[in-house]
Amino acid sequence: MIVFLNGKFLPEADAVVPLNDRGFLLGDGLFETVRVANGKPFRFAQHMERLAAGADFLKIKLPFTPVELQKFVGKLIALNQLPESVLRLTLTRGSGVRGYSTKGADQPVLAMTLHPLPPSSALPWSLITSSLHIPAGDGLAAFKTTSKVLNVLARAEAEAGGADEALLLNTSGEVMETAGGNIFWISCGQVCTVPTGRGILPGVTRAVVFEICKQLDLNTREFFATPEHLRQAEGLFVTQTVLGIVPVIALDHIPIASSPLVEQFVHAYSEIIRGETGGF
Repeated sequence: MIVFLNGKFLPEADAVVPLNDRGFLLGDGLFETVRVANGKPFRFAQHMERLAAGADFLKIKLPFTPVELQKFVGKLIALNQLPESVLRLTLTRGSGVRGYSTKGADQPVLAMTLHPLPPSSALPWSLITSSLHIPAGDGLAAFKTTSKVLNVLARAEAEAGGADEALLLNTSGEVMETAGGNIFWISCGQVCTVPTGRGILPGVTRAVVFEICKQLDLNTREFFATPEHLRQAEGLFVTQTVLGIVPVIALDHIPIASSPLVEQFVHAYSEIIRGETGGF
């Protein structure tokens, strides 16, 4: 596999960063995961907008412009011959002095790797409510930082409990998201989800769902819910970059109703990807 590291295309085994890189030592960085379809990165501009916003928040200077990065992505896809894949872009602050101070860490590291698409045979999902909680109002939650230990432990907890994914609440007991995606539910014919600003990552696929709602003339509602709201829902699904729209059939081992709207979203999302990337 060929990877991209700081402007160079290298065999994966040759792409290394120093042991004192702050991303490795402290999780001081950001990442984006992008779906590649028909050799094109889907919604790349939106991912770059979020990356730029996160870099500004963390005060990390992006070493390349979005236009340059898109060209690099195209070359990376061609070199690896992976037109249907997952792109991972990682930005770290780079190397600096020992400790938390950012002094001297002015040479950021930017890496990009491609990965095969996971099989869709594992869908739909079952969820388990995690015992771990997101701090309510956490400003960092709006960005994809590389500090994801909570998400890692939540996913491990779910898998140990026989589920596919973890449902995360905040410290106020409100539904936030899953370990790796945003959550939507159908209630009284409305498409409901959690508002931004209290602990969720505003996902790119989440935004596409709102576009689909407009196309289908569906009412949407954003409010802070409890797991009980989700258990009583007419349908439930997770949105994430790699798998798109993921239907949910159970929460905490309790079956969830199946709404035909969820399948409409699955189909509509596939059509958007097809339309914007020129087909599969």
